[in-house]
Amino acid sequence: MTATPAAMPSAQGDTGTLVRVLMKHPREAFRSAAAIAAQWRELGFTAPPDLGRAGDEFDQLVQLLRTAGVTVDLLAPDGRTGLDSIYVRDASIPTDAGIVLCQMGKVLRAGEPSAQQDALESLGLPILGTIQPPGRLEGGDATWLDSRTLAVGEGYRTNPEGIRQLRALLAPQGIEVITVPLPHWRGPGDVLHLMSLLSPVAPRVAVVYSPLLPATFRSWLLEQQWRLIEVDASEYDSMGTNVLALGDRRVLALRGNPATRAALDAAGFEVLEYEGAEISVKGSGGPTCLTRPLTRVPEGNASA
Repeated sequence: MTATPAAMPSAQGDTGTLVRVLMKHPREAFRSAAAIAAQWRELGFTAPPDLGRAGDEFDQLVQLLRTAGVTVDLLAPDGRTGLDSIYVRDASIPTDAGIVLCQMGKVLRAGEPSAQQDALESLGLPILGTIQPPGRLEGGDATWLDSRTLAVGEGYRTNPEGIRQLRALLAPQGIEVITVPLPHWRGPGDVLHLMSLLSPVAPRVAVVYSPLLPATFRSWLLEQQWRLIEVDASEYDSMGTNVLALGDRRVLALRGNPATRAALDAAGFEVLEYEGAEISVKGSGGPTCLTRPLTRVPEGNASA
């Protein structure tokens, strides 16, 4: 009898067993009470985060991930970034051929991709390419639908030129890039990424907020036999859609969205929750924003 070979870790997926992530501690992102006071309004935080409580929340989150079997690499301090750099997903997009460094749509975040480049290269991860101006691309607008299909939201943070450059980088790898037009919603000053509307949690299963999904994209997902777990309007602003897949039908979510948790429970998921009043709520960044997945062990692609 021939044993089935084990799946190899891959950078091309937002589901599967999470193996390794990049994160940044608030003491490195927020730095000091003075830095917080100088930046929080300009960066769109709803209130100044408390540095001590933020550190406690983050340490508990890291411990939760490590207990779940995830290796956590922490970014070192640098002089190029500010409060928003805690949301590490936005500055890069890993692929099996190397890392794509983004070009931030928010000017105050311009230093984040180069800061991540230093860290990623020190970890032995190659750089596939860098999005160049006038292109704009943020990692929160990019989500893997499967290992060969990357959906990218086009909106105020990611523009057509950024998507064109990304497509050119990924085409030699046989990766299809699907453009998803994003709504105006609350305007260019608000945080609206594609992953504000959709989080894959298992192969062909996603938590979604359908009222803001483009009708053609939502219909396409259903045609591809995706199961959509709907978030109620009452839990959209509290980041009910922001759910990190850990693999084996386990997910990580921000505490405080009971209806979304009940829907995930009913769909057969184990939901791990963390407290994020300082690191998530005030900066509008949930668990997918706080983590840059580097590798996962893929699951099967059958509909769940």
